[in-house]
Amino acid sequence: MQHRVVLTIDLKTLAENYRAVCGVAAPCAVMPVLKANAYGLGVGPVARALVAAGAPRIGVAEPFEALELAGLGVPIQILSGILPDEIGPMLEHGVTLPLVSLEAARLISAEAVRQGITAKVHVKLDTGMGRAGILWEEAPEVIRAAARLPGLELEGLFTHFPLAYEGGSAFTREQLRRFRSVLDAATADGIHFRWIHAANSDAINNAPEACVAPFNLVRSGINLHGAFDAAGSLRVPLHPVLTMTTRLAQIRDLPAGTPIGYGHTYRTRRPMRVGTVCAGYADGLPLALSNRGFVLLHGVAVPILGRLSMDYLTVGLDDVPDARVGDTVTLLGRDGDLEIPVQDWANLKGTHAYDIICSIGSRVARVCR
Repeated sequence: MQHRVVLTIDLKTLAENYRAVCGVAAPCAVMPVLKANAYGLGVGPVARALVAAGAPRIGVAEPFEALELAGLGVPIQILSGILPDEIGPMLEHGVTLPLVSLEAARLISAEAVRQGITAKVHVKLDTGMGRAGILWEEAPEVIRAAARLPGLELEGLFTHFPLAYEGGSAFTREQLRRFRSVLDAATADGIHFRWIHAANSDAINNAPEACVAPFNLVRSGINLHGAFDAAGSLRVPLHPVLTMTTRLAQIRDLPAGTPIGYGHTYRTRRPMRVGTVCAGYADGLPLALSNRGFVLLHGVAVPILGRLSMDYLTVGLDDVPDARVGDTVTLLGRDGDLEIPVQDWANLKGTHAYDIICSIGSRVARVCR
């Protein structure tokens, strides 16, 4: 017996995407960001494939993600904030921490001294994201004070862009100016950082000035999966790594006027052959596919009829007369000459690829090949 819905992750293509990002971002090094279980794909195999492809370090969002990768053999760093009770365990496992305030610097310093180690931290600047970090105007003073604390190595300086998908964004340029002013102040104080980074996937594609000196590191997340924010342009040649398949559960011939699904949002306009497919919104399919999306069967795009249910959807089979119960149905990915990319679902839902990938349900089997 096999899982009804299977998400296949092509690790070879993932590594190829990583090398493509490296080629565009050079001479900067590329740090994969594998938050939320590699955006729900399964962080262990994905991380190992990327390290084998040359990734020098991995970024995550929170401590348990860091612990899962602690034995990987490359530095693991938390990019978001850190809570006081998390500092000790993270330092014990050699995790690189974000420095988001002078108070946090003092707590990390005290714990590092207690453990008899030197804690590596990356100073996180808020240059306009408005979410976390040290306000850029206050940063020179905070950095000077942190540099005097024992047990701290200020290894990195970084920020994050909220509008990098907008090519030529005036606000992104202003963020870069603010960042450089803080870096210049630190340099004047004799403080130097090993890693200097700002570019995320959007910036790698749309803000190339964040991929050259003084920057020497970029962060890549969604691009590694062959997806990108459609609001921006694409500089990196990428290929999808995901294929999501399920099976055809039932085939029926319905008379004209038959209502289909919750709310009866679709009625057959003529006698129709329809199929019931083993996938629904519990598996991560957006409700926005209702009456608008397609799936692939025998290399043919077949329309979704009516509203998606939690576990099933209904499709029209008039164009696939040889369909049989148990046939493979492609939800995402390629079947023959046709392909449904993640971005198609994102466009229908009015969201971005991160949301789609992170929403794939827990009962969907993940298979790496």
